[in-house]
Amino acid sequence: MQTVITRRPVPDDVNLPADIHPVLRRVYAARQVTSAAELDYSLAGLLPHHDLHGIDQAAALLESALAAGRRILIVADFDADGATSCALAVRGLRAMGAADVHYVVPNRFEFGYGLSPDIVRVAAGYRPDILMTVDNGISSTEGVALARAMNMDVLITDHHLPGRSLPDATAIVNPNQAGDRFPSKSLAGVGVVFYLLIALRSRLREAGWYATRNISEPNLASLLDLVALGTVADVVPLDYNNRILVAQGLSRIRSGRCCPGILALLGVANRSVSAVTAQDLAYAVAPRLNAAGRLTDMAAGIECLLQDDEAAARRLAVQLDTLNRERRGIQEEMHGQALAQIQQLDFSDDRQLPDGLCLFDECWHQGVVGILAARIRDKYHRPVIAFARDRAGMIKGSARSIRGVHIRDVLDTLAGRHPGIIDKFGGHAMAAGLSIRESDLEQFGALFDRLIGTAFAAEINADTLLSDGELDAADLDIALAEQIIGGGPWGKDFPEPVFDGEFKILSRRALAGRHLKFQLKYPGDDKILEAIAFDVIDEKPPPSRGSIRTLYRLDINEYGGRRALQLVLDHISPIDAASGDDT
Repeated sequence: MQTVITRRPVPDDVNLPADIHPVLRRVYAARQVTSAAELDYSLAGLLPHHDLHGIDQAAALLESALAAGRRILIVADFDADGATSCALAVRGLRAMGAADVHYVVPNRFEFGYGLSPDIVRVAAGYRPDILMTVDNGISSTEGVALARAMNMDVLITDHHLPGRSLPDATAIVNPNQAGDRFPSKSLAGVGVVFYLLIALRSRLREAGWYATRNISEPNLASLLDLVALGTVADVVPLDYNNRILVAQGLSRIRSGRCCPGILALLGVANRSVSAVTAQDLAYAVAPRLNAAGRLTDMAAGIECLLQDDEAAARRLAVQLDTLNRERRGIQEEMHGQALAQIQQLDFSDDRQLPDGLCLFDECWHQGVVGILAARIRDKYHRPVIAFARDRAGMIKGSARSIRGVHIRDVLDTLAGRHPGIIDKFGGHAMAAGLSIRESDLEQFGALFDRLIGTAFAAEINADTLLSDGELDAADLDIALAEQIIGGGPWGKDFPEPVFDGEFKILSRRALAGRHLKFQLKYPGDDKILEAIAFDVIDEKPPPSRGSIRTLYRLDINEYGGRRALQLVLDHISPIDAASGDDT
């Protein structure tokens, strides 16, 4: 497989302010931002809630529940989007005067995903009048039917792609359901809940609710820290609307106007609150929050986000940090086992690997297979499904895909062509979950490999890396790095700028057993550049001498009170032969 570096095309019709650095102007233009208005992240630019199909019906249901003092039980998903959605719903509803709001989150090892009949039976113990799902429910036909038979109203808020039929819920809010006119289909689950709260607040205002109850109308913008975290953690596309939500949430976190739980999670991750970025949320906060749902129960993560007491939030954040360290250890062991499995396939190069790769070990941890699939996907550039044992006779898989291969549609096609081969599935373009019988794994793997290889051979065989072009030596400074970091939020479909260039290696040393630190020299310039490559000490480390071609990001390394430019190397390939022992 050949890795090709392609530079992003830059349109000519760009009308961006002249005071933006020329490199940043080029970066924005390559992401189809061509005017200053598209960089205005004020709340005035948010899409209105009215176009979300079913939102008026859902808000009316909640309004009547508040007026009658009915019990609302929120059923959350067990990932970071589900946790933030749950905390947002609880905080928002209580701020509007709801006196009887509770939540339950399924343990993934006992109940699985979504509003299953089993979790409905658990929910019935709370004697709720309304079941409100957050970040799940759009595929929970059986669970919704049982809840309705037990005289519960069911309000579904979700963003996952629906199946061929919708559950018979009292109300559904999901921008991806048929007939929905909301322009952005990229809302995370937490974004859907935020919009529902906006609609509910509006209805209550019109009804004179706040005045008659003598309560203050809540400022929902104060909850955007949760929206930002959930949106970034779920890796949904950062279209303009989502960038507003994330930018506004980050602004509040930086000023300390956020829930104690997020502050505590940033603290245990040793991240600066005043300089927090979307990348900090994605790579420091979200994994610690997710660790609860992966290894035990997401209730600890939700409680952390619901705490108003700083000391209690700190205790929970430390607990989540400990779980995350445990998760890392499990992940590393599974990763080594997966690589050993792949080596046993007896291939001489990547092209002899299956085009769609299925891996399974009876000892693998069900909560960590998604991360494992992502790491194997990144290494071998092909869709990967990692399976772990679920219940008797069943295994559960997490799928991760590559650009151009819509993994949920692949599973849908496979299920349609071979009825019964998949027990159930759901997900997005880049990630999905499924359950199959363990006895069907070999057949399923062959069908998956054949379908991927037939329909997506071009995507598998061409690993194209996108670049924002070269930088001049004069641009390699901390000033541009600061502008780029502050020019976000960066994320999926609005990626952090990556540049390509050739450098001479002056020195290289291992760091923490997994990373490599470099000193590099730009050709024709005497400037010495510090650089780091993360998680590259694997089977074949990069060269220790000679010249390299690399894709890199500009970053700032802070140590001992000093701040210095650092290149983060995302891809390294030698230009000429490099010799010498590893250092």
